[in-house]
Amino acid sequence: MEKPQHNPAAISRRQFLKYTALAGAASVLAACGANTGSTPTPSSQQAASSPGTSLPTPTVVSSQHLGSNAFDWQKYKGTSLKLLLNKHPYADALVADLQTFTDLTGIRVTYDIFPEDVYFDKVTTALSSRSSQYDALMTGAYQTWVYGPANWLVDLRQYIQDENLTNPDFDVQDFIPNILHSDSWSGKPGEAPGQGDAKQWALPFGFEINSLSYNKQVFAKHKLRVPRTLPEIIETAEYISKKEANMYGIGVRGSRSWATIHPGFLSAYTCYHARDFDDHLKAAMNSPQAVEMTKLWVQMIKKGGPPTWTQYTWYEVGNDLGAGKSAMIYDADILGYFQNRGTKAAGHIGWAPVAANPDDPKAYANVWIWSLAMSNFSNHKEATWYFLQWATGKAHLLKGAVEGDQVDPVRHSVANHPKVVAKLKQKYPGYLESFNQLIPNSKIYFTPQPLFFDVTTDWAATLQKMVTSGADVKASLDELAESINKKMADAGITQ
Repeated sequence: MEKPQHNPAAISRRQFLKYTALAGAASVLAACGANTGSTPTPSSQQAASSPGTSLPTPTVVSSQHLGSNAFDWQKYKGTSLKLLLNKHPYADALVADLQTFTDLTGIRVTYDIFPEDVYFDKVTTALSSRSSQYDALMTGAYQTWVYGPANWLVDLRQYIQDENLTNPDFDVQDFIPNILHSDSWSGKPGEAPGQGDAKQWALPFGFEINSLSYNKQVFAKHKLRVPRTLPEIIETAEYISKKEANMYGIGVRGSRSWATIHPGFLSAYTCYHARDFDDHLKAAMNSPQAVEMTKLWVQMIKKGGPPTWTQYTWYEVGNDLGAGKSAMIYDADILGYFQNRGTKAAGHIGWAPVAANPDDPKAYANVWIWSLAMSNFSNHKEATWYFLQWATGKAHLLKGAVEGDQVDPVRHSVANHPKVVAKLKQKYPGYLESFNQLIPNSKIYFTPQPLFFDVTTDWAATLQKMVTSGADVKASLDELAESINKKMADAGITQ
């Protein structure tokens, strides 16, 4: 999942340094893979394909209801839009329901869909060249920290607030706040998502909470209690690695990529109250809290991780759980979800929140969000907004969650809908309970800044060095922080 990418073109050197220094790296594969066994959706436009707290009472509306209120869904009838999509179950659910949108609006939609190993390359190329080929696209929230400030995306606030262009049933308040806000940023380095004059660069479409997925058969066999803290995970992983001849204890990502840092690692890191940067945008990976947590992470991998950990991406982590090669993974909850059918471990996977720090009972989870954004170079922006509000609306997302695999739901009403709850409880017992415990403290915990991909890739390389060569953790993190501070200064982000 971590393939180097080309740099963007057609922007100034100043923009490149300040906003898109790593736009090419932004096209490094996103945190969630799509190798879920879903069937590719046929299309004439298909360029490529490859295999807590209680929620509010649902207020879901049907597609028929959407077409019956005073809102004029047919305003842009006859318009044609084109989408750029990543091959993923979320995209599968969208494509399967496109005819509903066309019937409702009279807007024709075609799309190109690419496997994730090339997808962000395609996005960066299209946007940096200012191409009007695509009207809307799938993106990760982290990528908007590059695309948004470079003026490649449209700030959607102007449309959300326009009563003439927004269906009254759209109900922006129905989005889970932490997830919606994670798709917005002011463009000011260091300012948190959703704060200040935050632009809504995209709308969430589906997301992943990082939690523990585990093999219930193995835990029952050894009469093990599901671990909750990082020290408990280490102890359990080491025990299983010793007792099971063909199984190791815990799977986590390890490749030299930003995608190694953002799932389980940053979630546990946040539980230890560690930060990537301080309030002055100085690297904080060598703080006492960061050093304490990183020492435990290195210990966990050495005692209970896979022998070839440095090669592990989303795919290897998930596939090993499904194949019965690992007893646990600390990664996206949907990774366990997809492995709970059609695999050796199918029907035997459980989920649990991780409160990694024994001194803090709260479970914090970093998130990955697949989102939909509008290209600033679209020639059909109003019609594209019609598509975006439909695709992230209640009716379509409910259908995707019930009939497809569009989890985790980004809307309260969908997450709490009886049909969704029944499906998850029947087929994925424990999944919803873990989700509900984690959601209050689940959001993006990284500090937004334009060198995000560079910083996190260097961080992953340092983690590899500490695990494979036994390099001193404190000294290695001091070196990392010094290097990052220099890069931030050289890019003009800090003094």
